[in-house]
Amino acid sequence: MLKAIVQKIGITPSNPKSFEINSNDGKVILDDKDFDLDLRKIKTNYYHIIKDGKSYSAELLSQDSNSKEYRIKINGQIYQVRLKDRLDLLLEKWGMSDTQDTTLQILKAPMPGLVIDIQVKNGTEVKKGDPLLVLEAMKMENVLKSAGDGVVKNLMVSPGQSVEKNQVLIEF
Repeated sequence: MLKAIVQKIGITPSNPKSFEINSNDGKVILDDKDFDLDLRKIKTNYYHIIKDGKSYSAELLSQDSNSKEYRIKINGQIYQVRLKDRLDLLLEKWGMSDTQDTTLQILKAPMPGLVIDIQVKNGTEVKKGDPLLVLEAMKMENVLKSAGDGVVKNLMVSPGQSVEKNQVLIEF
């Protein structure tokens, strides 16, 4: 499936592209257009795909659930894929996407909301991906996770407190 999608939209290592993939009743939708294919799981991490009369063998080589990065081999060609869900896209839109520098200094609120729960305390050692606090915003509970390794120096908020976008929540 990925190779067919990649070929269809012209992605190469020197020309990476983004696109939206959804599914509806078992159908794949690529950028709001039906993308008809036959996908069968052969065994764990191995798949057979038929798209436009062509056969593809796919293998999931690795996956990192925290970073949502996957390595997939399709007919011998390896592709690196990073998935973004709606929250990732929203944070990116607000300028709060992940950066390469994972030196922790502060955690800011990515959006206005209500602090529901704080899962760390002063002196807590955290690793990248560890949950720090739960922020309710737009009727959804969002778990804010550590962007890197560090030690909590100062909690700037408490449960039940309302916060504004970019307000400092935790100092490291």
